[in-house]
Amino acid sequence: MAPWTNWAGTETAAPERVVAPHHVREIVDEIERSRARGRTLKMTGTGHSFTGISAPVDTMVRPDHFTGIVAVDRDAMTVTVRAGTPLHVLNQQLTGLGLSLHNMGDIAEQTLAGATSTGTHGTGGTVASLSAQIEGFTIISGQGEEITASRVDSSDVFAVGRVGLGALGILTELTVKVEPLFALEAHEQPMTWDTALATYDELTADHDHVDVYWFPHTEHALAKVNDRRTDLDDIRPLSRWRHWLDDELLSNTLFGMITSLGTSAPAAVPVLNRLSGRALSERTFSDVAHRVFTSSRRVRFKEMEYAVPREVGVEALREVRRVIDASTWRIGFPIEVRTTPADDIALSTASGRESMYLAFHVPVGADHTDYFTGVEDVLRHFEGRPHWGKMHTRGADELSSLYPRFGEFLAVRDALDPDRVFTNPYLRSVLGD
Repeated sequence: MAPWTNWAGTETAAPERVVAPHHVREIVDEIERSRARGRTLKMTGTGHSFTGISAPVDTMVRPDHFTGIVAVDRDAMTVTVRAGTPLHVLNQQLTGLGLSLHNMGDIAEQTLAGATSTGTHGTGGTVASLSAQIEGFTIISGQGEEITASRVDSSDVFAVGRVGLGALGILTELTVKVEPLFALEAHEQPMTWDTALATYDELTADHDHVDVYWFPHTEHALAKVNDRRTDLDDIRPLSRWRHWLDDELLSNTLFGMITSLGTSAPAAVPVLNRLSGRALSERTFSDVAHRVFTSSRRVRFKEMEYAVPREVGVEALREVRRVIDASTWRIGFPIEVRTTPADDIALSTASGRESMYLAFHVPVGADHTDYFTGVEDVLRHFEGRPHWGKMHTRGADELSSLYPRFGEFLAVRDALDPDRVFTNPYLRSVLGD
């Protein structure tokens, strides 16, 4: 049997058994089978987490037959979706219904269950993460019980399960809040490091969604701002030629060549970054929201991302730059900066606090250890919380002090999965057993 590998190749596993159930009863049977034999079971999606959060040990459950929208409630403005639905499929189906998610990250390959269970997020808006857009879900516990959770029903499970880490059970359906289909007007503008930091508060106050990239070893930055538009008749998408040039040739093909060169010749990275920074150009376009939020990522990489309190975010970024500048590291990927409102989910990285997210990448073939470890040491001092699906070295002792409701999550886990049917090495590390 071929081993399981995640998208970045940072995690592999060789499960003893692989199943792709068609019905909930089959999932229950697999859970009961694993529990009776003292074995574990994990449902895996598309493997876009860089950590081993979904790595299967004994039985791997594939969600291939749990896809698609099953109900639309236009009065409540919600849709109920099967948990294994890839986000790009959900976006297409919602567009056909004249509906949209409020916010999303920049990759649409993950399953809805995987993205919400790890706290995948976008930037800005009134809610940033996909998890915070959940209105209810159905989950199969480690005892084979089917539980429907919402703010009214099984509210204790709902309070923690929207970012459940795959530790509470197998998600089968999620009900998410939607809104009428809208467009985004995107404006991308090169600027200097000093300007980007000096105007960041102004940018986030004046625009709906803001994403800033800084190119290490340079003074170059790029600000991307997106503003909501309800008039779909006046959108101005990129031409097919401009999309191919900017988003395929430059952002994928050429960038892949540059990162490969930087990996083989690290001394060239500062020069390559300066050339990339100088090549940045301004552009404005508009399109249906998900086509602006998301983009193709064909250059494979490894990633670490941390959420720090919004009020110390710029200070943390300045300290990261100071450490990079003083080091011998050669960082070929830009550092991404996003901001989100607080939410009320126990183990969300934005739980109880407005947050700034700092994301760090290296090519998939490069050694990330010194860079990620050095940056992580900086962000510890700013009460940084690592993204659950991205690389980090934090364990349960440290994480429990970062989340005031950590114990609440563990109590629900004990109730839903006392035999740890859904555990694996990553979950034992971050949750303590």
